[in-house]
Amino acid sequence: MTTNSATDRIFVFQGGGALGAYQAGAYEALHNHDVAPDWLAGISIGSINSAIIAGSPHEKRVENLKTFWDMVSSSLTFDFGQQETPIRRATNDMSATIGAMFGIPGFFSPRLHTPYQWLFNPSAQISYYDTEPLMKSLNELIDFKLINDGSTRLSLGAVEVQTGNFAYFDSRHTRIDVRHIAASGALPPGFPPVEIGGRFYWDGGLVSNTPLQYVLDNNGSERDLDIFQVDLFSARGDMPKDQFEVESRTKEIRFSSRTRMNTDEFAKRQIVRRAAKRLLDKLPAEFKDDEDAKILRSIGHEYDVTIVHLIHRRAAHATHSMDAEFSRKSVTEHWQAGYDDVSYTLKHPKWRNRSQPKDGVQIFDLTRERRLNVKS
Repeated sequence: MTTNSATDRIFVFQGGGALGAYQAGAYEALHNHDVAPDWLAGISIGSINSAIIAGSPHEKRVENLKTFWDMVSSSLTFDFGQQETPIRRATNDMSATIGAMFGIPGFFSPRLHTPYQWLFNPSAQISYYDTEPLMKSLNELIDFKLINDGSTRLSLGAVEVQTGNFAYFDSRHTRIDVRHIAASGALPPGFPPVEIGGRFYWDGGLVSNTPLQYVLDNNGSERDLDIFQVDLFSARGDMPKDQFEVESRTKEIRFSSRTRMNTDEFAKRQIVRRAAKRLLDKLPAEFKDDEDAKILRSIGHEYDVTIVHLIHRRAAHATHSMDAEFSRKSVTEHWQAGYDDVSYTLKHPKWRNRSQPKDGVQIFDLTRERRLNVKS
């Protein structure tokens, strides 16, 4: 199918800590296939990846992502070779424990709970780690002028601590700085809330771990949309066989984005939009300015939406600490998995030969199909 020139490409990045390397790999493959975003939306680690992409010149986007992920995995570079699952699980948990004890370079450091900190630093009483290293890293990697004055839209999800309301920092309406990115990833109780304009914000994943609904509700145009939804937790999974897998599966269910629920609901709304437009076209001239007709006209936008699911699937050796495990080996594996999933999808005949969406929306999850074929 020839891409419509009036099509916006949107990358939607879920939260998921160390699993975010999957998104970076996915982006590298999209970049290599000349699929560039018009709009990036992220939550938590998805906000960090999105901001690095939006805040980097086109030719340095992959390089800056690699710089960040090499930095956060730089203290956990040990490799015990090809490991059997029990050994690899133990190694992964050890990596997560080391990171929890000593911090992650360029990301966060454990607080020193001195009397001074307890008395004069309110953040020390409500968080275990200091995220100043992350802010320093992002200020070095990101050109905020490019984010705020450039053509690529950026939206970052957070939640206001005192009201519990979901909030989006959108470059169309807000001058983005490092605080907005840190706020989107301020997951309690590990990280402190971030103050912006007299209000305090935590990680947007507390309310919703995906920006997809925000994107669908705030498109604001009648241009067609190609949405690449890059999730880090799969809603679908196997029946757990031991306690380790119970904890892993619980985390996947808790933080999966409910993408299918969102897309199914959106598909229903698209059908209603199309029906409203067709009905308006059939109305006699004397009803064109009727108040009810005006309401229908406001929802009767006609545009097509294509959603591509790219979902990180947990490896057999992964444990419940998978999102807190920043070893170089795991980061490299996640990155490669994202790259491979995008490459497979973009070369797939169903993608290459796609037609206009029926009823205004179509959904692809081609890597799931590949995995089912492997299992069978």
